[in-house]
Amino acid sequence: MAKHFNIADMYEIVADKVPTRDALVCGEQRATFDELDERANKLAHYLGAQGIGAGDHVGLYLYNCNEYLEGMLACFKIRAVPINVNYRYVQDELLYIFDNADMVACIHNQEFAPHIAEVRASAPDLKTLVYVQDDSGADTANLGSVEYESAMVGCSGERDFGERSDDDLFILYTGGTTGMPKGVMWPHKNVFFAAMGGGGWFHPDGAITEPQQIAERIGDFPIVGMALAPLMHGACWWYACIQLLAGNTVVLSPARSLVGEYVWDIVAREKVNAISIVGDAMAVPLLDALDANPGRWDLSSIFSVGSGGAVFSESKQEAFKQHFPNVFITNSFGSSESGNMGMDGGGKKGQGLGNVTKSEFMSVITDNEGEPHRHVEPGEMGIFARSGYIPVGYYNDPVKTAKTIVEVDGKSWLLLGDEARLEEDNSITVYGRGSNCINTGGEKVFPEEVEQALKANPAVFDCLVVATPDERFGSRVTAVVARRGNAQLTLEALQEHARKHIAGYKVPRELHVVDEVPRAPSGKPAYPKALQIALAGEHKVA
Repeated sequence: MAKHFNIADMYEIVADKVPTRDALVCGEQRATFDELDERANKLAHYLGAQGIGAGDHVGLYLYNCNEYLEGMLACFKIRAVPINVNYRYVQDELLYIFDNADMVACIHNQEFAPHIAEVRASAPDLKTLVYVQDDSGADTANLGSVEYESAMVGCSGERDFGERSDDDLFILYTGGTTGMPKGVMWPHKNVFFAAMGGGGWFHPDGAITEPQQIAERIGDFPIVGMALAPLMHGACWWYACIQLLAGNTVVLSPARSLVGEYVWDIVAREKVNAISIVGDAMAVPLLDALDANPGRWDLSSIFSVGSGGAVFSESKQEAFKQHFPNVFITNSFGSSESGNMGMDGGGKKGQGLGNVTKSEFMSVITDNEGEPHRHVEPGEMGIFARSGYIPVGYYNDPVKTAKTIVEVDGKSWLLLGDEARLEEDNSITVYGRGSNCINTGGEKVFPEEVEQALKANPAVFDCLVVATPDERFGSRVTAVVARRGNAQLTLEALQEHARKHIAGYKVPRELHVVDEVPRAPSGKPAYPKALQIALAGEHKVA
């Protein structure tokens, strides 16, 4: 049977090459490549016996655990489509995703049974439920959910599945800064090359050209990589797949929140080599733990710290370098819709969020209403765009698909929403979401750039920047900030420090100090809520 650029096919190739090597570690749970494969086969056979097959949508409503990856692999093996369900969602959000995603099955933690019961009536296609036992004591009987281990009893662990395809889908629901999440439809081959490097990360020969080559890339000394995001986040899922398909070991944290000390305990115990984070929100507690506990851990195994999916500010990168002077620090651009858009070259400090190289698959394209799309000229602003391996669109949303995937010069391009400028040296400077851009006195200010500057202030723990009305300039740059500990923070002090990093017209003219900066369940910035805080004025600081 022919092998394809299909995650299940390639995982099976790797499992046959290194069956006894540790594939996955999550708390007390460990699994070799062979063990993970066999359990995924059993679950796949169970799902198949329930009538679930190619194209059917299976929700994964789970905390980090081995069962999450088993569920994903099981879906891929029978050509079903796993759907990530954010465990932080409340009833309205759950109702939306269960309905919008057309789920026919869901694998869930026991404690989520009451939440599913609340929305099940509005998800008529949801017939099969399987729960992973926990200590919640939640009632599953009324839901008709079957205990995970019991479901697999008597199921075959063999790979007697049909042929798969490059075009089998994985749908990643992404939480945006506004509105409900959208399901990004990724064919396996496209996501493998766009988000996982095509098996070629840091390899001198680049991406593979045939699925079987994945086995040839497996080294004798596996890397131990730790992803700090939860598996329901695309960044973690992609990172886990990158490591597994390279024959490496994936380490996950079973904790429900990120506590720096707990993470470093795991890193030291498992001798982790590479850590993957999602921007400053994860960097800060890790750095705080290191600062508060000098010499507590033996972290000599680490050689790489990488970030993707959110802003990883220059100040936080420099802080990591202080603790790990010989470690490779990377800052990747990307999103659920684009995969990896390249790494910040670091050559243009203080300009935008970073700088990447233009290529035949990476460009800046105009997006002006009433005008045809075109590639910008050097020095011109536009929208950061990708071609080649891209998603096929958004599930159940043809309107958004048409706005996002456009044709230029006979080629399909994905518009990411981030404004960018093509430089004279043919590089691309990325600034941030144009929809959040602040026009103050005719000057354009990107919130992400200001936020990065503010986070360089040791008194700032987290922040968001929004536009509030201004009689003179139209809009005022306004900061909503959470302080670090009991640090004192005034508008004047914030401005003085910010001017070291950004032009004067970008410096906040108004400051609101809150206990916690609002963020979406995905961890992304909740700009509408931040604006509400600013307009209410209850937390304004002089």
